[in-house]
Amino acid sequence: MSTSDKKRVLVLCTGNSCRSQMAEGFVNHLLGDRWDARSAGTAPAARVHPLAVRAMADLVVTVCDSAKEACLTFPPP
Repeated sequence: MSTSDKKRVLVLCTGNSCRSQMAEGFVNHLLGDRWDARSAGTAPAARVHPLAVRAMADLVVTVCDSAKEACLTFPPP
């Protein structure tokens, strides 16, 4: 699929320093063969927050506090 055939999505937030950057990364990584994601901010920060960069490098998503409490640490990949 060519770039022009991909669906496009803009992830918009205020600072464009954390959540929108992460969403852009997830879309492009997981759906990049069909979607082209970009992020922007209405009042962009000067840089991406370092914790967002760190989370994207080693991310674990829990959807409830019980799971978070049961899985406090993970071995390195």
